Amino acid sequence: MKFKLLLAFSFWMLLMAVSCNKDDISFDQPSQELRFSRDTVFCDTVYHQVRSETYAVKVFNNEDKDIIIPRINLEKGAASLYKINVDGKPGYDFKDVPLRKKDSLYIFVEIAPQATGPEAIAEDRVIFTSPAGQQHVTLFSVVQDAEFFIQTPTNPNVISNHTVWKNDKAKIIYGNLTVDENISLDIEEGTKVYFHKNSGMKVSAGAFLNINGTLDKEVVLRGDRNDPYYDTIPKNWNSIKMEAGSNLNMNHARLFGGTKGLEMKQTNAIINNSFIHTFQEYGIYAVNSTVNAKNLVMNNCGESCIGIFRGGSHSYTHSTIANYSKIMSSYNRNGIFATNEWKNESGQTEQGALQQLNLLNSIVYSDRDNGINFEQTPGQLFNFFFQNSLIKYSNTSEAGFQFDNNPSSIVQCYKNEDPQFVNYFTAKLNLRVNQNSFARGKGSTAIAGTVPTDIVNVSRTTNPTLGAYQ
Repeated sequence: MKFKLLLAFSFWMLLMAVSCNKDDISFDQPSQELRFSRDTVFCDTVYHQVRSETYAVKVFNNEDKDIIIPRINLEKGAASLYKINVDGKPGYDFKDVPLRKKDSLYIFVEIAPQATGPEAIAEDRVIFTSPAGQQHVTLFSVVQDAEFFIQTPTNPNVISNHTVWKNDKAKIIYGNLTVDENISLDIEEGTKVYFHKNSGMKVSAGAFLNINGTLDKEVVLRGDRNDPYYDTIPKNWNSIKMEAGSNLNMNHARLFGGTKGLEMKQTNAIINNSFIHTFQEYGIYAVNSTVNAKNLVMNNCGESCIGIFRGGSHSYTHSTIANYSKIMSSYNRNGIFATNEWKNESGQTEQGALQQLNLLNSIVYSDRDNGINFEQTPGQLFNFFFQNSLIKYSNTSEAGFQFDNNPSSIVQCYKNEDPQFVNYFTAKLNLRVNQNSFARGKGSTAIAGTVPTDIVNVSRTTNPTLGAYQ
């Protein structure tokens, strides 16, 4: 009996101790400023009525005591375009928020704005008020008005009339957008085209895709996630698929961040002054197509920047074709891959002649042994001609041809001389060459005369530098 009484008394004392400890917790007013994981939340570009991803700010209590923050609020209150969640509770004005000593709490931030014009700035502040003073975290975003193209079971998402896309609204594509046969889609300077995950565009037989950017107002085609993290990773969308007999005219465009860039089959393409980079497989995937490119810059493609299948006819003048990548280091990462063969959708192998592959006053370079890989099918025509170009190349059988054994096809070219790019990493992509680069002054003036200005409109008629930049 005494044991039972003792056990009950001990249990009661334990409960009292726990209860007293809980009740004894006291939260004081802060005597020091709070510390934040960031002082600005840049929610990046968002679109009309499209909710952004969620961003986190961590708030730290550096004091050796438990504190209570008298007030945390959005400066613009209920009228703010932003939504915040403080330590698990949504709202815009919070009172007496507790924070244990040496602990932290999370504030989550989103924006889902209403656009009032083509492009505007959305700004607000999260205010922290305490006896230690008023502090804030700035919220900032660019808001664009947008036009949506959404494929559904009842909407095949087809452009069936000649159409001009103006730059007053961003174009956001969900699913596949199809340009119908013999129809033209003209994209004006400065227009931004965004593809949702697993989305793409198809240009049908006889149709024209005309991308008409300018030096100061390039056309951008990319995934619809605008956080800077997504600028440097591939596979955010699918591709622009050009069907047999389709036509592409592209000038001053930037295309990046998908699985394949331009996926062409028996397509006629003219590409000038453009950037194609950061694709999981190929930047240009061309099956028996005709491509004429000048002032083209490419980089960071898993299999190859340019993939040439079942022959065709290609010409690249004053182009910089680099392939450096950390995140796709296990891939082949060629600059140019060319073969007479191609496996169709049924898995059957088709063959075709490579009528011509010209590489003129250009650079093909990477951190691989070979920037170029050829697979020539016996009995199939395979013509190539390189002049005044700098090439990363190792005389091994894996490249498919011997650099030094083709005197009529490789004229005044240079191998394995580092072009010394300013910065070839995608986050700070700058494929200009340094002042002391081997590529300076090595171009043919006759070839440069056919492309007298570089990709940023600098004259190159004297002492032309190899690649897209003078």
